[in-house]
Amino acid sequence: MDAVITYVDGNDPLWQQDYRTVTRQPALSKRYRDWGTLPFLLRGIQRHMPFIERVFLVVARESQVPAWVDRTRLHVVLHADIIPAAFLPTFNSTTIEMFLHRIPGLAEEYLYFNDDMFPVKDAVPADFFPEGIPTIGFSRHLLAGNLYKQQTRRSDHLARAALGLRSGLFFLRPQHTCSPMLRSACEKAFAQVASQILASLTPLRAPQNPNQYLFLDYLYLSGQARARRIANRHLSLASATPAGLAEAIVSPGQQLVCINDVEMSESRFQTLRTAMLEAFAAHFPEKSVYER
Repeated sequence: MDAVITYVDGNDPLWQQDYRTVTRQPALSKRYRDWGTLPFLLRGIQRHMPFIERVFLVVARESQVPAWVDRTRLHVVLHADIIPAAFLPTFNSTTIEMFLHRIPGLAEEYLYFNDDMFPVKDAVPADFFPEGIPTIGFSRHLLAGNLYKQQTRRSDHLARAALGLRSGLFFLRPQHTCSPMLRSACEKAFAQVASQILASLTPLRAPQNPNQYLFLDYLYLSGQARARRIANRHLSLASATPAGLAEAIVSPGQQLVCINDVEMSESRFQTLRTAMLEAFAAHFPEKSVYER
């Protein structure tokens, strides 16, 4: 089983120039903010998921690869390696997610991580692939009032179209955690609705974009995945305190914690960032093999 991580460093000047060239505006969104936590995600994988064979880091360009990365152990994948040139550069994570299954050498079973998801307690393969079957929580929703849910609904509709099923009033929403994927199923789902996917791609997020849930919905609706929640705590920085944030990392109750960024003042960002990095350094004091 492999792990795939998508990562962006919004402080990279070359990446910022690409963004300005395409959008004609500076990259100010919190979506591109780097909290400095990537080393701890990698340490979490090594310590708590020793069954992971290879880790792939997906980035926009070479300048996005942190200087501390040991590239003999961490496999770097550039957007240009998997995404057609017509859709580059892209600053849209949902566009990137449509092509992760194209990573050369990727295992049939893999876990997809956003860079805000951290293993903090020991896990075993059966937590994600019991008897080789992808397992993750699903919920049903009626209303799609924001961009995220609009993309979630779009993903549900495309997954059903790929299987020849009609869309209904309700749509599926997979659990927000690291996603267990089957490469061959992702390839098949993409092939079935490739024209619709390609027509929907944009450099920035838009309501018509499907996201990675297309593949999870396809797995579930085709009977290739089970609905069972992964042990994950979702922590929003909108309401988190420094002490609560540290406790979730140092004394975790679940196997994974997802720390969701939000718009906030610079002073609050610095306060929470300091608390987060100190807690992660206490929980993971030793470097991983992915760091020089």
